[in-house]
Amino acid sequence: MILGIGIDLCDARRIEKSLEKAGFANYVYAPAEQTLLEGLSAKRRAETAAANFAAKEAFLKAAGTGLGGFALAELALLRAENGAPYFELSGKAAAWVAQRGLTVHVSLTHENGLANAIVVLEEHRPKGE
Repeated sequence: MILGIGIDLCDARRIEKSLEKAGFANYVYAPAEQTLLEGLSAKRRAETAAANFAAKEAFLKAAGTGLGGFALAELALLRAENGAPYFELSGKAAAWVAQRGLTVHVSLTHENGLANAIVVLEEHRPKGE
């Protein structure tokens, strides 16, 4: 059963400028995400940071919590070996997802300086409920 769907669009130039501000990266991105971003070229870093930011906002929309629901750094968006994005949740966000028995699906795309993310929260219920 689908618990929630969220979508967000983010301008990579805006995130690129924000990354220059002291504290922004630590507020928004988990250490593992920061490591991912540091290993990219400037253009790819801005696009990836924007896609990750969009995914975090899409997650909050799908959860129905808004921006105050969870700390953004609790919603780490990483990449599998094949490049597929996935969330690595921590803190209240991880507890919230586990308590509800959710699977988090995420899809990202970016082009011409814009990054888009879609998040689907899937709830698993035992058969017969």
